[in-house]
Amino acid sequence: MVARRFLNLAKAAAHAADDKKAIDVVVLDIRKESDVADFVVIAGAESTAQMKAVRASITEIMESHGVHPIHQEGAATGRWMALDYGAMVIHILMPSARNFYRLESLWEKAKPVKWNSK
Repeated sequence: MVARRFLNLAKAAAHAADDKKAIDVVVLDIRKESDVADFVVIAGAESTAQMKAVRASITEIMESHGVHPIHQEGAATGRWMALDYGAMVIHILMPSARNFYRLESLWEKAKPVKWNSK
């Protein structure tokens, strides 16, 4: 049941990021790859302002579902930020950080989740 709830939340987070024109939004099912989280959402942003907008949009939709981040990392003025919701972690990265960290390749066996981008 928890996995189903966080699958739906991950999809909602992807839509919230997409609503703010995030770049290449990806949702990965990492349950078989990680003991820490079930899902990861990765979204790109082209500016600090867009990073803030994507974070605000995701935070708003999560709060509307009664979910709050356990921990946040990164700074809105930096190249990346992460929102930890326990079973789901969301990364928002500038292109240089996304190329450097290559998060998608960390979970190369992870199953991509279809979330129906517009």
